[in-house]
Amino acid sequence: MLDPFLRTWLGSWPSPGGLVVVGTPLREKPRWDGGEQRALGVTDGDGNGVLSVPPGARDAVARLVAATPPGALDAALAERLPSLVGRPEQRFFTGVFRWSEMPAAMDSAGEWEPADAPGIPDWLRPFPGQVLIAREPGTGEYLAGVGLKPHGPSGVEISVGTDERARGRGLARRLVSRAARRIVATGAVAIYLHDPENTASAHVADASGFPDEGWRILALAGAA
Repeated sequence: MLDPFLRTWLGSWPSPGGLVVVGTPLREKPRWDGGEQRALGVTDGDGNGVLSVPPGARDAVARLVAATPPGALDAALAERLPSLVGRPEQRFFTGVFRWSEMPAAMDSAGEWEPADAPGIPDWLRPFPGQVLIAREPGTGEYLAGVGLKPHGPSGVEISVGTDERARGRGLARRLVSRAARRIVATGAVAIYLHDPENTASAHVADASGFPDEGWRILALAGAA
């Protein structure tokens, strides 16, 4: 399921070797939340992958990648990629890219609720459809939640957050596992991204059935 998803998401996959730059109209279309993603890439554990950009920026970005030694590529992309795709105010970042086609089987947590239901925290409201919410028994107070980013019918990304007072209960891993099982049941691949320094998120991913295979996400985000 992963390869078809990446071809749909990036416009091309796999790479014959190294980081291949492709120009695709996908990078000029709104993403799941209506925002934009002018540069998006994935690399595997060997550093081979695809970086997709708008068609008009493809040649300039490809020249930058071809002229830069692999060990210096992240720094070069951080310095020049935003301007090359017409978004100098944005920043380049990398993260851990994980996926699962066989989520861990564990006790479920939470219930699916409409994202616009009462008592849903603000960070979950932009997600379309339903979100998975764990609440305190008796009081109904929010403890943790999962939102789903539908990158297409073949791939859905999971975002999870836990209230500070509810950490240490294993809620995040149980919510992620339940959400991933729902995604996989539809025939899609479940995606989990996190910052390399976020060890808590890494532990959740490991426990939920998202192994770290050394893959990375390459993307742009708004100015910090």
